[in-house]
Amino acid sequence: MEIIAGVDEVGRGPLAGPVVTAAVILDASRPIEGIKDSKKLTAHRREVLAQLIEERAIAFAYGRAEVEEIDALNILQATLLAMKRAVEGLSVPPTRVLVDGNQTPVLSCSVEAIVKGDDKVLSISAASILAKVKRDTEMSTVIHDLYPQYGFAAHKGYGTRQHLDALTKYGATPIHRRSFAPVRLYLQLK
Repeated sequence: MEIIAGVDEVGRGPLAGPVVTAAVILDASRPIEGIKDSKKLTAHRREVLAQLIEERAIAFAYGRAEVEEIDALNILQATLLAMKRAVEGLSVPPTRVLVDGNQTPVLSCSVEAIVKGDDKVLSISAASILAKVKRDTEMSTVIHDLYPQYGFAAHKGYGTRQHLDALTKYGATPIHRRSFAPVRLYLQLK
């Protein structure tokens, strides 16, 4: 029997914080209405769906790559590492993994990249929802509480005007990605 896991990531573009991935094996006998690409859902709807996915999925797991890994490896390799960690964290090993995008991590099972997979494959959409809720929650609470002057609750680490202004005013924190151009430029100007 084929056991398919969908995998997606959140957080490749931000200037700060981890990249977070999720792997999900959905249960066809316990469907969840409304699953689609996390970017097409409101924050509230994502949270509701994330809870349902965690309750009804056969298995799900999270992976992540920290800022230090992103800076050392580059964002693509760190993302693939986080995806591998999510798949390896599943309580039920998949026989096939479908990954959103055009690159795949090296896994011990069959793996396929699907461009715009979060729009096309339900389990990838479910993974996008879990990863987005997980990362946004961390950035809005833990990280925001550590560095409230940066406004992480609002922008989640993305390069908004508010974030760039805070970076100029307060400097880089340990959770800023030094390999990313705006942070690197700021550090060169200091």
